Amino acid sequence: MTEEDNKDYSIMSRAVQAWYRFYEADWNDETSSFLCSAAIELFNGGCRSSDDMATALIGTYVGLAATRVNAPSSNAIH
Repeated sequence: MTEEDNKDYSIMSRAVQAWYRFYEADWNDETSSFLCSAAIELFNGGCRSSDDMATALIGTYVGLAATRVNAPSSNAIH
């Protein structure tokens, strides 16, 4: 793994941690997996700031209930 890769992972990790702090949620593997996937999508979409990514995660996934997905996503259907 390169130093650049570590930097990229650090951006996403800080954003996910900020989401947990903002919502005062306890660490949860399922939630973390969901949020990390969302962070990767944001990163692949060009988001390169942990603050911007955290803001997007916090605004998009409001609390723990928003990270619970029981239905297939539109991506899975198409």
